[in-house]
Amino acid sequence: MPDHIESFLSMMLAERNSAANTRAAYRRDLAHASLFMAQRNVDLSRANDEDIRAYMAALNVMSATTQARRLSALRQFFRFLGSEKIRKDDPTRNIDPPKTGRSLPKYLSEKEVLDLLSVSGKMVNADGARLNALLELLYASGLRVSELVGLPLGAVLFDRGMVRVLGKGSKERLVPVGDAAIEAIKKWMTYRKDMLGDKRKSQFLFPSFSSKTGYLTRQRFFQLLKQVGITAGIDPTRLSPHVLRHAFATHLIDHGADLRSVQTMLGHADIATTQIYTHVATDRLTKIVQDHHPLSKAEDREQESGIRKGK
Repeated sequence: MPDHIESFLSMMLAERNSAANTRAAYRRDLAHASLFMAQRNVDLSRANDEDIRAYMAALNVMSATTQARRLSALRQFFRFLGSEKIRKDDPTRNIDPPKTGRSLPKYLSEKEVLDLLSVSGKMVNADGARLNALLELLYASGLRVSELVGLPLGAVLFDRGMVRVLGKGSKERLVPVGDAAIEAIKKWMTYRKDMLGDKRKSQFLFPSFSSKTGYLTRQRFFQLLKQVGITAGIDPTRLSPHVLRHAFATHLIDHGADLRSVQTMLGHADIATTQIYTHVATDRLTKIVQDHHPLSKAEDREQESGIRKGK
């Protein structure tokens, strides 16, 4: 990896306090671009407009989202080089990002979520109690999966019905959760104590001694979620922790929650990111009208008109 890329990643940690997953994504994207430039006998830090255009052209076989993300990584990298006086120009400045249509988030219906919680709630062993606590807490709070599995033991404020979350950029927020989630966590805490025993200690709410992080991995939670989804009769391809985060936000909007409150709970820096859930609610209402209003279809209106004329 070229030295300038390592310096850039170090800057992201030191100055922006970027999460490990964010830095890893930048590392992959810049490594991919660096490999392409090496095939042209060019160091990435010295690439010109023509080199960058050639790289973007080579990305045409990938999705527009991937192309846009990799161009964004390059822009951040070259801005860093400029701020460090390593180069004066930015070869990405005149390159337009690909147009990406923003798709609406996938989510579950309220019944489907309740079915998931019902299945996990009937599990009586330690693994079941842990999974039920994870699902109840995720749906009650809308946490990102990385925030959820890495919660420290003291994050849940039982007396206040709140969870203290350290989100992106180490920004802390308090998220209220309902009684069902609190009770599920209390139940899990009993199993957790027995699981740890007298000799083991952990700072995490959902510890794991088989992972390097010391807590349940995102991948393992993903697997467990799909398993309980199958039992609940839900297509596992529709399930992911992020789908439950989307369900949390969508159902809040459906029941009248204001956008600013949802933004705060989700930990979105920009309310524009949260506004997509209003589109979900609008599209859902439109479909309800189209499917159920007696005169929503043209043929229905013509038929009704004919009946009236006949009278």
